[in-house]
Amino acid sequence: MANTGAAGLLATWEAGLVEASAGRARLLHRTARPDLDAGALPQRPLGEREADLFALRRALFGERMQVRLECHACGADMEFDLDAGAFARSLGGPDTSVVGLTEGGWDVEFRLPAPADLAAAARAADPRAALLARCLISAVRDGTAVPADALPAPVQRRIADAVEAADPGADVTLNVNCPECGAATRAELDIASYLWTELDTWARDVLLDVHLLATAYGWSEPEILALSPLRRRYYLELCADV
Repeated sequence: MANTGAAGLLATWEAGLVEASAGRARLLHRTARPDLDAGALPQRPLGEREADLFALRRALFGERMQVRLECHACGADMEFDLDAGAFARSLGGPDTSVVGLTEGGWDVEFRLPAPADLAAAARAADPRAALLARCLISAVRDGTAVPADALPAPVQRRIADAVEAADPGADVTLNVNCPECGAATRAELDIASYLWTELDTWARDVLLDVHLLATAYGWSEPEILALSPLRRRYYLELCADV
């Protein structure tokens, strides 16, 4: 079960203020899956992490996600609502972390990329080659082992296609038709960044509530956070009426 308590969420937000996007995604995933070992989370397939973050988003802020994009053709602003639950279910999650490919004399086995793989590959001179080398378990052609750097381009493309098919949630892409010009715009939906933005807004609102109630009643932060959102809002309304 996700850690959705106010104090825990504020701790996640505070820790994420000094992190880059990858570190924030890691913190959010830890919040979404406190039942799993934190050290193992970066090794889980990307699609699994995205599904966990969608579930956390729904638990915190509900099903409705408001998305805003700019049309790549005419520059018009496009706003639409996304059903987070339905969207997450349509993507599904990987059934396994290891995928096999047998075709044209090739017998290939590889892992689905995980956040730790992307982070390591991003530091390499050739991120694509580094990612392939990290995730390839074995590649054999006609009984002869072939290293990752010797795989021909067609085999690399087949591996990429197999990864996409096995873990569609790893790369969430929206395809939206512009109501102004009709052109299609493709854009990545980065659920970690989206959720972080919402958490940041929520945290700053909650800290303002704490400040106002502490000033009015002399309560401590833990006492104020222990109140339900409804009771907190009621006390704030009473303060405003004074």
